[in-house]
Amino acid sequence: MKVSNDFRGALRTFAYFMASGTHYMLKDVEYLDLYGEDPSAIEMAYAIFSNVIEMDSKGNVLNFTVAQRRATDYIKSYCIPSFEVSPPYEDWEIELYDPPAIHEKI
Repeated sequence: MKVSNDFRGALRTFAYFMASGTHYMLKDVEYLDLYGEDPSAIEMAYAIFSNVIEMDSKGNVLNFTVAQRRATDYIKSYCIPSFEVSPPYEDWEIELYDPPAIHEKI
């Protein structure tokens, strides 16, 4: 099974605006240096995004804005210590999963 085109578009859009430093939910937050200096913060933002995003049975993304908000709130809280994420993250939102085993021949 492949991921849907809708999900691909959601991930691509989120990745572009995160990497370009132009994500509207992170206006006035200096976070681009995290890519080189603390990539684990970026890793967690993407984990939250992928844990929170939901799709229907046809692969249509149902909560793109919510997934972005939860992910970008993590970056805000990392960069701005006084920023409080509300509601606080639940364990399933911040779960980091192991990479898959390689099943295909390279």
